[in-house]
Amino acid sequence: MNGLQRWWSRLPRDTRDSFFLLAVITAVMAPHASHLPLWATGLTGLVLAWRAHIAWRQRPLPSRWALLAIALVYAVLTWLTFRTLVGREAGITLLTVLMALKTLELRARRDAFVVFFLGFFLVLTQFLYSQSLLTAAGALLSLWGLLAAVVLAQMPTGVPSIAIAARRAASTTALGLPVMVLLFVLFPRIAPLWGVPTEQIGKTGLSNQLEFGAMSEIANDDSIAMRLKFDGAVPPPDQRYFRGPVLTRFDGKTWRAPDTRPAQGWLRGRDDLLTQGPALRYEATLEPLRIPVLPLLEMSPGTELALPDLAVQRGPELQWLAPRPITERLRFTATAHMGWRAGQQLNRLQYAALTELPPGANPRTLAWALALATQPRFTALPPAERAEALAAALLAHVRTEDFTYTLSPGRYGEQTPHVIDEFWLDRRLGFCEHFASAFVVLMRAMGVPARIVTGFQGWDAEPQDGYLVVRNANAHAWAEYWVQGKGWLRSDPTAAVAPNRVTQGLALQPQPGLVGQLNPTLWRALRNGWETVNNRWQQMVLNYSRQNQFDLLKQLGFERPDWSALGQALAGVIFLTALLGLAWLRWSSRPHDAWSRQRARITARLAALGVEAPPHESPAGWAQRLQQGHGPAAQAACDWLLQLHAARYGEGRPAPAWADFRRALAALPARR
Repeated sequence: MNGLQRWWSRLPRDTRDSFFLLAVITAVMAPHASHLPLWATGLTGLVLAWRAHIAWRQRPLPSRWALLAIALVYAVLTWLTFRTLVGREAGITLLTVLMALKTLELRARRDAFVVFFLGFFLVLTQFLYSQSLLTAAGALLSLWGLLAAVVLAQMPTGVPSIAIAARRAASTTALGLPVMVLLFVLFPRIAPLWGVPTEQIGKTGLSNQLEFGAMSEIANDDSIAMRLKFDGAVPPPDQRYFRGPVLTRFDGKTWRAPDTRPAQGWLRGRDDLLTQGPALRYEATLEPLRIPVLPLLEMSPGTELALPDLAVQRGPELQWLAPRPITERLRFTATAHMGWRAGQQLNRLQYAALTELPPGANPRTLAWALALATQPRFTALPPAERAEALAAALLAHVRTEDFTYTLSPGRYGEQTPHVIDEFWLDRRLGFCEHFASAFVVLMRAMGVPARIVTGFQGWDAEPQDGYLVVRNANAHAWAEYWVQGKGWLRSDPTAAVAPNRVTQGLALQPQPGLVGQLNPTLWRALRNGWETVNNRWQQMVLNYSRQNQFDLLKQLGFERPDWSALGQALAGVIFLTALLGLAWLRWSSRPHDAWSRQRARITARLAALGVEAPPHESPAGWAQRLQQGHGPAAQAACDWLLQLHAARYGEGRPAPAWADFRRALAALPARR
């Protein structure tokens, strides 16, 4: 470490400052690396490395023609990638390119300031991708580095220490934090601009389609999908179903959501949802799912759900549809009833669509289903009882035969195109999507309308900070079949083969990391602690809305808070901040130690008598000047100054009283 410090201290100032600025720029650009095209990240890294080499060897900067050629190459590559030079992705790509190229023409301080301001703007664009606590902390550190570079640029002479510049930048940042907090609290939230930043997530487990056997091993995502807080009692574990996309169309391998265009309006049944039992009211904070469906607890009454800047309606399959994919975090309240009935009637076209199977697919499974359905114990039953008896027979078959619930079933469809045959009659290995798909195919093969419902099931056993946590690992698929006179009934074949997955609401367990393998308890504690802190950040910062602002205005005494009241409060805060700033400047310009205050009073008194008292002279020098200007009449005042000199620069001498000096000066004539 000492050798590195010595090497750093021997560098020329231009080289050292260039290295520091390039390190700060790299830190500012790093969060964008995962969102930029690979060529943009690579070329930007090469440009920064080239600039570091120039600083190290102290070579001349490239010509402007070379920079223009590089910028043109960047623009062409950006156009070929995005087919535009405007928009978020293309704009941020060009911004990073311009910032990197600008480092190759740092010929004057104004060029450095252009780099600084581009860096500030690039830090701001990080929030277009994520508003997480880590993003905010990284942006604050980047801001600190840029301010330190600005402070260094304001020190044109000597070799100022970077540590000194960093301390001054930190103090400046600390002074700006209260202003930032006030603006955050009172600056108007104007939709939809306030909702532009979106949160990127990896996998949710929910989609508008489900491909049977596409994954040889399910990809567990242990991140949080939503947080819940119930006003009263919570539903039992086997009723914790959150309804998401409903899949009805099957081509032999892939299930897809139904077409809800107006031309397919005949698929829409009557809105005959009937709820039973007490209403469970809960508050939900939903993470971005990037699908136009809200997974709500079954069954939520009503036909519309009012959310901030988003109108959500209940679809024909009882799922809640948004007009666009959900790309921002949502916080809302909803109600649910555990008892419900829906779909009392199906017309002929609906019945045909919900019993349709692709021709020629899975012939062995269809033959198996036909053999079961034609047994006398089923054919003698009325249609309603027959459908429920067939569903119970399928669940009993899953329980009694050697079916295995596993997260690593291997890939289906490699040896044969009939994936349901391979699962149901041969391998019998799978997770929820395999069991739900086979159940629906079998029910349709026996003439019973059926469909797949995807969503979430269950939540963590232990709450976090008062919230129940539903993870993406709780993603689940189950089945619904139709019974005449009763409507749609839920059937979860996963509960037959792996009851703990449903009856206890247990999530799929991902493979633990190194810490989780060594100490699972410590890993859960660390994960829960971080998620609790992140939840506080979301609830207090990211979910701070216009309604929170109006509630604050009520507490401040506004009877009817609105936009004008918010503007008045903001203007008052700005005025008060300006007054405090002026008061601080006046206070900081005055001397604050005892000697400085006493010296200021003495020099003011002597100036009134026409005697100059330079601050670099001692009281003995001032006494000499007073003697020269006023002669023997000023002897008493001169003696007082000499006593002050002895008290300040001697040892053990008491300081003279200020009243004696005032009386001695009062006898002297005014300014000559």
